[in-house]
Amino acid sequence: MKRFSFFSLASPFVLAQEWSESAKNEAATIQDLTVIVQRILNIAVRLAGIAAFIMLIVGGFQFLTAGGDPKKTQAAGSTITFAIFGLVAVIAAWFILLFIEKFTGVKVTEFNIGISQ
Repeated sequence: MKRFSFFSLASPFVLAQEWSESAKNEAATIQDLTVIVQRILNIAVRLAGIAAFIMLIVGGFQFLTAGGDPKKTQAAGSTITFAIFGLVAVIAAWFILLFIEKFTGVKVTEFNIGISQ
């Protein structure tokens, strides 16, 4: 798999060009939108996991430095609670999509434009 820089995330055209399933020296086409959306969703899921982990660390640090202050302890507890809730929500959304896919046969976890040449 080809490595990419952080700045390549800024432009969908760069994403389409790097991961194009068509010829490497041709311009990006509308069919490359499938690849772009899949990459963006993969990146979004990873960023959600990283954000939840960072918020758990921040909440833990707030809890450790609260010094017995009830307001700071409550704020730290709510930070940890919301981080866990966000992570559970992302995982639950993914499992709901897999559940729909399993029982209906519709590929909801894949993005396909359906344009044929």
